[in-house]
Amino acid sequence: MTTLEFVNVSKRYRVRGASTMLALDDVSFTLHDRETIALVGQSGSGKSTIAKILTQLETPTSGEVLLDGKPIPRHGRGLRSYRQTLRMIFQDPFASLNPYHSIRYHIERPLRLDNVVPKAETETEVRRLLERVRLDADAVIDRRPHELSGGQRQRVAIARALASRPSLLVADEPVSMLDVSIRLGVLNLLADLQREEGLGVLYITHDLATARHFSDQIMVLHQGRVVEHGPADDVILNPQHEYTRELRSASPDPEKHFATASTRPRGGVA
Repeated sequence: MTTLEFVNVSKRYRVRGASTMLALDDVSFTLHDRETIALVGQSGSGKSTIAKILTQLETPTSGEVLLDGKPIPRHGRGLRSYRQTLRMIFQDPFASLNPYHSIRYHIERPLRLDNVVPKAETETEVRRLLERVRLDADAVIDRRPHELSGGQRQRVAIARALASRPSLLVADEPVSMLDVSIRLGVLNLLADLQREEGLGVLYITHDLATARHFSDQIMVLHQGRVVEHGPADDVILNPQHEYTRELRSASPDPEKHFATASTRPRGGVA
């Protein structure tokens, strides 16, 4: 079992001169493989700062991140191993994919960097990953990102994240840049992958409707602090904090918004 711990983490950013801004204030949570935590909050609540710290793009001012009880190495083979264990799915698939390279290149690169399969098996694995995210490999493998739809690009980004065979995924608003008509399909794909691959997923969103249907737990973040954390249904149906109630009242009715998802079995994000 893989366990990721975010322990009493605070983060301050220097803004002007000696002034600082507190982005995270003593935040703690634990994510295991085979479970999903939805991190919910408005813009500026600290969600993306958590994602950046988890992916080692930022360093905490205080506190620490532990993987299986051990601090994350700052360099060398240990850091590389951590980055192979935890992968990121970014909000904007167009910005996260290099427009000058083919889809084949985007999937091949992590396979080669992490020595996932022998070189002779690379092509087969690229095609398997594309089919795994429900894309026609023959139709997309030699295309460039701008030749695909937004939903197809996000599926390529998911395939790239899976290439290193991670145990944990950080999905930062993975459907917010997509047309409403295709968001549920991408979320259902993530749900199926989470269940079938046994992944742990930190699902970052501002949408309580999707958070309830695709998560085991919901953690509500407000001004850098966790104000509520509990089982998804409990947080949505019986919110204890005023901020959570405000988010709930501003969200679409999840029973109507995701009626098609309610027939799917719950278990992780499935």
